[in-house]
Amino acid sequence: MPRPASPVTVALLAAPEVSAATLYGFYDALSSAGRDWAMLHGAAPDAPLFRPLVVSRDGAPVLGANGVRIQPEAGFADCPPCAVACITDLAVPPGADIGQRYDAEVDWLRQRHAEGTLLASACSGALLLARTGLLDDMDATTHWAYADALRRAHPRVRWHPERGLVVGGTSQRIVMAGSGVAWHQLALYLIARFAGAQEAMQVARINLLDLATASPIAYASLTHGGAADDPLIARCQHWAAEHYRAESPVTRMVELSGLPERSFKRRFQRACGLTPLEYVHMLRLEEAKQLLESGDLPVEAIALEVGYQDASFFGRLFRRKVALTPAQYRRRFQPLARQLRESAGSSGEAEHDAPRQG
Repeated sequence: MPRPASPVTVALLAAPEVSAATLYGFYDALSSAGRDWAMLHGAAPDAPLFRPLVVSRDGAPVLGANGVRIQPEAGFADCPPCAVACITDLAVPPGADIGQRYDAEVDWLRQRHAEGTLLASACSGALLLARTGLLDDMDATTHWAYADALRRAHPRVRWHPERGLVVGGTSQRIVMAGSGVAWHQLALYLIARFAGAQEAMQVARINLLDLATASPIAYASLTHGGAADDPLIARCQHWAAEHYRAESPVTRMVELSGLPERSFKRRFQRACGLTPLEYVHMLRLEEAKQLLESGDLPVEAIALEVGYQDASFFGRLFRRKVALTPAQYRRRFQPLARQLRESAGSSGEAEHDAPRQG
């Protein structure tokens, strides 16, 4: 693939609560394409392949996540034509009512897409992309913690938080990255699409970026969401957290609620976004993940420990919800958990052994 005749302009949307790390991570990755590889090999840097541009609605400074002040380079009115408009992640709570706070950004994205611009989102940036209506009847991805809320808010979109990267829309002009550092995949995809695979591979090798990662779902907390606002359902959630190993836990929760079974199940799903049985499964599987990370119990014993008599059923359910088998999960996460425990222990010993000051 020939080098672009002129730098490819990528507008990076600076909206309130944007994460500076992701926004400027994109900026640095795109800026390095075609430049840093030559520099590291003793040659003169080539002309830049991309022109990243930080854009806000009015060009004024934006307060990002954690109070970081972001200085845009342009506003919507004076933003030049761009090949890509990218929404990086937003640090807002899943399911939060953002009202009309981002309407200007959503309108600008919709207008840019109508003009032929490729739209991209990373992580929770899907919140804004979904509001354009352009994702309806499409596959899409987002951070695992936002998937349930987005399913409820945008039921016509087919959400796949287990996928690191999703490409779709007319002429494949919508590209979305999933959880956390899946934005690396998006940055490399954009470099490959506009400048070629070799350029993308060079950026990956310089920055040690790896596309062969586990599904984001493997990292997800299955019990995210907190207690329901409904006090009766919250009381049943609390009971389930203590007794999920019990036989027939859903029947026990129905009895605890004092409601007819059908009424309880409807009320529970309305409050939690899950059926009572799905909720119990999530509690059990999250405990199984902790056991796989922390010890060497056989998988069959872990199945029994968390409430499953049928180890085969447990294995199938685990793989469907976590995107790894129990054995694969243990191989991937147990060494990390052990290393972190050792680091914490070493830190404690160092603190204990350090001489007192003063």
